[in-house]
Amino acid sequence: MDAERGFVRPVLSGVRRPAAPAAAGPHPDARRTDAPRTGTRRPAAQLPRSRRPLAEAPVPETSSPWILMYHSVAVEDEDPYKLTVSPERFAEQIAWLHRRGRRGVSVRELMRARAAGRDDGLVGLTFDDGYADFGRYAVPILQAYGFTATAYVVADLLGRANDWDTEGPRKKLLTVQEVTDLAAAGWEIGSHGLGHRALPGLPADVLATQTRESRRALEEVVGGPVTGFCYPYGAVDLAATHAVRDAGYDYACAIAHSPLTGRYALPRCYVGDRDGAWRLRAKRGRHRLRDTVTELRRSRLAARARPEPAGRPEPKGRTAEGEGRTGGDPGAPARRPGEGGGARGRHPAAGPADGAGRGAERPGGGRAGHGRAAR
Repeated sequence: MDAERGFVRPVLSGVRRPAAPAAAGPHPDARRTDAPRTGTRRPAAQLPRSRRPLAEAPVPETSSPWILMYHSVAVEDEDPYKLTVSPERFAEQIAWLHRRGRRGVSVRELMRARAAGRDDGLVGLTFDDGYADFGRYAVPILQAYGFTATAYVVADLLGRANDWDTEGPRKKLLTVQEVTDLAAAGWEIGSHGLGHRALPGLPADVLATQTRESRRALEEVVGGPVTGFCYPYGAVDLAATHAVRDAGYDYACAIAHSPLTGRYALPRCYVGDRDGAWRLRAKRGRHRLRDTVTELRRSRLAARARPEPAGRPEPKGRTAEGEGRTGGDPGAPARRPGEGGGARGRHPAAGPADGAGRGAERPGGGRAGHGRAAR
């Protein structure tokens, strides 16, 4: 979207609309079992083989949807936070998704399809902060493949710059008119708060203002409902999820898997300029693994939180008064989700989370912000 003229214009040459996929033929593993066999023993009945490729194995119902997290699509000489993806690399990544039989959609569409059981092959595409280059570079490439996406914008900073990134390149943000035009063209606009402020640890009234007022302001801009929220820096705690829910949002995006993972803390995979086909494939597998680990941890916490049944004999080495215990107390309540975390602790996306997860600790310390990409 041209900031001066206020319309979307493609600037990349060589971006071609992909050809329609060829009709699928018979499965290579299909076998004829109806032909009679003379003089031979009738074979035992066999279960039909799955027609789903190995790389697309069924995912447990407890899994979270696969959502990719982008920020800026532009050309930058230096980006210490590694949040910028070049237009050429972005085109390669979107083409890879298309070749794998996946279709990029907004999180709003993804959640609706998931509720109806029709999300197979869909992947959420998100763009944090609402950079102006979204309309100029990302939109034409996405349109070429019939993809959609969600742009999370900072309500009080439309038309300004990313002043919260003190060490990163200055980037212009979408203007009010550009956000209006994108919403009218069908792109989902979500809230990224009022001023890109981390929510954990804020008083209840400030949390309510950040979530409700940003939604109200954006609904006036887009002329319709705003149902999605994205936590600034990916930082989330239990109180923040409650504030987002109470503000009337339908879902919210975080970054890392955590005990809060769910509709109001959807995990996402960071995507950077170094991510080619094999790295994207690996991140998909890692996302599944983290879904499994998160569910196992939840089950363990739930088991620990359940009280011991009455009349259960005391384990050896333990007295009724609790003296002489040889291990942890299985009846002790589990730590509540969100305790010990938030803005004052280590950010959920720190370390090897999703490469350069937003909110990861910066090398050498410093306040929570954008992390560097994991090697």
